This record gives sequence, structure tokens and C-alpha cells, in this order.
Amino acid sequence: MTVRERAKAIEDKIIAWRREVHRHPELMLDTVKTAALVSSALREMGIEVREGVGGNGVVGLLRGEAPSTPGEAIRTIALRADMDALPVKEETGLPFASEIPGLMHACGHDAHVAMLLGAAKILSDMRKEFRGNVKFIFQPGEEGAGGARLMIEDGCLEDPRPDAIIGAHVGSLWNVGNGQAGFRPGPLMAASDRFEIFIQGKGGHGAAPHASVDPVVVGSHIVTALQTIVSRAISPTEPAVVTVGVIQAGTANNIIPDTCTMKGTVRYMKRDLGPYIKKRITEIACGVAAAMRAEAKVTYHFGYPPLVNDEDLTNRVRASAAKVVGEENVVTAGMTMGGEDMAYYLEKIPGTFFAIGTGNEAKGIMYPNHHPKFDVDEDVLYIGSAIFVQACLDFLGEEGPYLRK
Repeated sequence: MTVRERAKAIEDKIIAWRREVHRHPELMLDTVKTAALVSSALREMGIEVREGVGGNGVVGLLRGEAPSTPGEAIRTIALRADMDALPVKEETGLPFASEIPGLMHACGHDAHVAMLLGAAKILSDMRKEFRGNVKFIFQPGEEGAGGARLMIEDGCLEDPRPDAIIGAHVGSLWNVGNGQAGFRPGPLMAASDRFEIFIQGKGGHGAAPHASVDPVVVGSHIVTALQTIVSRAISPTEPAVVTVGVIQAGTANNIIPDTCTMKGTVRYMKRDLGPYIKKRITEIACGVAAAMRAEAKVTYHFGYPPLVNDEDLTNRVRASAAKVVGEENVVTAGMTMGGEDMAYYLEKIPGTFFAIGTGNEAKGIMYPNHHPKFDVDEDVLYIGSAIFVQACLDFLGEEGPYLRK
């Protein structure tokens, strides 16, 4: 029986897991019920379970039982799925829609949990057929809380330390078609920093602007000037974004306010661009404000780092995926300026993050991630489980640069 056939045989179970998680979305780090479901399922499979990792994270460990010779090097590979939902009111009309008002699995993390549980089930049934270890990392807090970093700090990559790690994401962000797997060596997703600019002006009557220092006008000039960071201070070959998404000032149409606050996001693919962009935002905001008789204060927060896939690992997993879906359904994933805290794992050990196309216009599944009507084609989920399993079997069974004593 092929790996794909094994995954197809448990497809109903994978879909049932997805629907159960979808009904009960949980935010950020508070994935208590989801973690309990995952822990229970892993224990039923005979997999060692550690709970409460980095808060509500779960780590499963499966030890292959195929015979090995004394002194033979043993590999460990990790598979990761995120578990948290979003503060979105669901509008899908699905029979298993969210039962929690105002919360929804609008990014596909319910599918990630189900696919990884499916992989765990298949591998647990095959444990006598491979040597080495598989770690299953179920992580809370991807949507802004940095759950990956918390789990790493709590030892999810230790005892044993993985030689490689793999993750996947469903949806349409990477221009990957239904049932296809998309891979890209090197940078795939951007850093996601944020900043705030506080402008101190001098309030007054809207009919007498000469007696005031208008922070709204100052802020407008700063917004315009910030656009020159990407267009004139960074190489055109380097992807970067500086966006001001919030401007807050004033209480009435005829009053010039004292202050103006602006908030924005910064995205880039090379980590060393972060400090440079922070420096330029500060110089521009403070310089423009000073030139217009105001004062500006900049607060900059470094967020998730860029997600950079290991080239060799990506090519290996790509080859494994081709065994499952055929070479014609393995494509190059598009880069996106969205952020992902899978990046923290990839800074620690070689790994890859790939995309699984789960959109299907014929079924009305065509809304983007984070949309109130976002959904996934459940007929594709077993393929994700199969790719995970094939990648693990290939990695644990092959010679190569990741084998260590």
C-alpha cells in the first residue's frame, strides 16, 4: 500500500478532526481544548506526549522500531502544525461552523492540526518499518503571539533535537492550485515588524492655523516621506513594505489637535533590513516633525523574522511530495509578504515550509485566508498528511548531510 493510499484510508478521520477543531476555535495561546484533543489522539496512537509546552503546546514523540545496528546514527525529524484561530465572525454557513461567537478558524490551522494528526496516525501504524524519531509539534499562538518562540524556549527542539523540521500551510496565499504542493527554497515569507509614531504639535482653533502646530499636517508629510524608504533607500531587487495603517487625531472639524498617533507595519525578506528600516523611519519622522515645528517619538517593535527555507531540505521534501501527487502537481510557491512564526524554528535547524492548495472555485471555496468565508477543500487534506509521512520516511531512510552520530 502506498503512503497516499494509507492516507486515503483514514481520510474520514482526518476530516472529522478538522471539523471538531473548527467548531471550537481558540485564540492565541489559549488553545486548551484543542491541545487536549491533540494529546488524547496522540496517546491513543501510542505516541509519547508532553503537554503544556510553552503554555498550551503539545509535543509528541514517535520512535521507529525497525532494527538497527550498534552505533548506527539515528535521525530525528519534526513536523509542526499551529492550533490557534482568529477573532473573526464566521460567515461560511458550514454545518460545523464555529460555535464560539466572534471566533473562527479563518486561516486553516484547523486543517493543519488534522493533517498532522493524520500523519501521526499513519506513522504510528508504520513504526516497525522505519528507524529514527518523529516529533509532532502542535503549537499555539501563531497569529501574533509568537508561540513558536515560546515552545522553543521550553525545549520543544530538545530531547532529542531534530535534525530537520517541516511545516505546511493551506490556502491561496502562494498561488498554488487545488491539490498541488508548492515549494520555494530560500526566502518564502517576510518579517512582520510594527511601529508607532507619536507627534506632539500645538492645538488651536481650526480658523487660526497660524497660531498652532498642526500634527495632522505633520503626520501627512511623514506618511508621504516614509514611502521613499522602499522606493529610494532600498534596492529595487529587495522586497520590502512600509505601510501606515492607523492615523488617530482630533475630536472636531474645527479644532486643530495637540497630538497625532500613527501605527504601521514593516515587511522585508532579509533580516538585516530590519534595523536599517527602523533607523530610517526614526530619522524621517523626527526630521520632518522638527522641520515643521513639532516633535515626533518613534517606537519600533521587531516581530517574526523572515521565513527562509533550507535549500537542500526543500528540494528533498519536494521530491517526496512528487511521489505522492506526481511531478506535475509539485509547483513553485509564490513569495508573500505575510509573516509566519515557523521562521523561528527555521532559524534553529534546517527545515522547509510548503503550501498546499485547498481552494476550489467549483465548490465555492475561493475566499482568502483571514476572510469570514474562508474554507478549505477537505478532499485535499489527506494529501497533506501523505506528504508529511513520505517526507519523514525518505528523510529517516536516506544517507545524507543530516545524518549524525
